[in-house]
Amino acid sequence: MRSTISGYTRLPKIHKFSVAGIAATGAAVVAVAVAPHAFAADTASAASVKPVAWSAEAFGETQQDVLEQQTAAAVTAAKAEAGKASAEKERAEKQAANRSTERKALEAKPAAPAKPAKPAAPAKPAAPAKKAYADNVDGWISEALDILRAKGIPASYDGIKRNVMRESTGNPRAINNWDVNAVNGVPSKGLLQMIDPTFKAYHVEGTSWDIYDPVANITAACNYAADKYGSMDNVNSAY
Repeated sequence: MRSTISGYTRLPKIHKFSVAGIAATGAAVVAVAVAPHAFAADTASAASVKPVAWSAEAFGETQQDVLEQQTAAAVTAAKAEAGKASAEKERAEKQAANRSTERKALEAKPAAPAKPAKPAAPAKPAAPAKKAYADNVDGWISEALDILRAKGIPASYDGIKRNVMRESTGNPRAINNWDVNAVNGVPSKGLLQMIDPTFKAYHVEGTSWDIYDPVANITAACNYAADKYGSMDNVNSAY
């Protein structure tokens, strides 16, 4: 309901309470004038009513204080939130700056020089393939000659074969059971008819210790002939 008092609406709240009080007081005076007896009766009962502890002006001030306190609290809270947000932003910026610095340091760090590759060990030369020899008189003599040359023992193919054919006709298992050696218990054996003591004394290293082995028999006989006659080529009879 709008007030009929001119300028009432432009009064502050405290003044509005004051005007309302004045209006109420005027109304009370009129009521007393009209009904003095009733007023007197009510006066006695009103004496027992405790006075109001605040006035309209005091009420207005109290509300204003509450508003000011709430506004101040809101401002304080807003400032606290703003400070917290600023601190968070500053910390995030500092962390980003630190990561950027670390990344730049890592990028600027020169890479460790690569270790030189260890040179590969020289490959061992493959072992030469073992020479194949025929399993016959020619093959046995050829193999024996390769061994004799390696040992520096003189001999020739012709000198060896001539004596082989005369002594055993090319039979590696030949044995003489009738000559003086046989009588003495040490018969001649093999391609070049050697007795055991001579074979053992002139055995060539790397060959078999079997006196019937054709290559071992030839090399031992050639070694003996080289010692006694200079070479198997110089032997033309029993030796």
